[in-house]
Amino acid sequence: MQTIGERLEEARKKKGISIREAAEATKIRGDYLSRFENNQFDINLTELYVRGFLRTYAQFLRLPADRILNDYAALGRGESRPRQPSREVYGRMDVSISSPDERTESVAASEETPPAIARRNPAAPRRAAAVSNLDPALVFKIFKIAGIVVVAALILWGIIALISAALGDRPKNTEGPAPAISANQSTIKLVALDRLSVTVRRKNADKSDGEILFQGTLTAGQTQVVARPGPIYIAVNPAEKLEIEVNGKRYPTGFTGSQKLQIE
Repeated sequence: MQTIGERLEEARKKKGISIREAAEATKIRGDYLSRFENNQFDINLTELYVRGFLRTYAQFLRLPADRILNDYAALGRGESRPRQPSREVYGRMDVSISSPDERTESVAASEETPPAIARRNPAAPRRAAAVSNLDPALVFKIFKIAGIVVVAALILWGIIALISAALGDRPKNTEGPAPAISANQSTIKLVALDRLSVTVRRKNADKSDGEILFQGTLTAGQTQVVARPGPIYIAVNPAEKLEIEVNGKRYPTGFTGSQKLQIE
């Protein structure tokens, strides 16, 4: 009949692992495991620890732990405590329902061999440490730069808006420049009392609208000299904001709102 040590050694070798690998897996010192395989159980520890280590090592080697402990007790080292365990295994952590004495043994063994489940996710502590080690000065600098970028964008937007508004106040000629005015050609001057839009056209012989002489927007105080080659039409809105200067004299239109005036 094989001894306890022989059964432990045979089971380990069948698994193809060394004492060192078994020690790393069970978290039990390698010299303890070596002495167990040599049937040397005097390891200067209490019986509670010896029984706990034997149970853990037997379970790791897929041996009947209760039988190993019974054989150990038969050597006069302790009492056998048969049990009918109900067990669920999660990874490498063995959860058993057993008697109070056996739970005490399991606790004693766990103090020497911390469960592997505690190391399941080693990346999580590192991530938490990385977050907690962020330099406050670096975070402040990042927020400061972001604030400067936002302020600069707002200032640039304001400048563009002002330039657009200024350009919008300039007179427009959507159909090209007005015809050139010769030195001896008759003219009139349009005087804007406030912002208005105006279009000046030549009047054709059939009284239809002809060539555009001027088209655009005038602001308050702005004037525009327009050729008067003959009868003309002046479309203006609002008409009450326009005065027409002819031969040095200004004349109000006498109308309000959007009007089409005729000058012979």
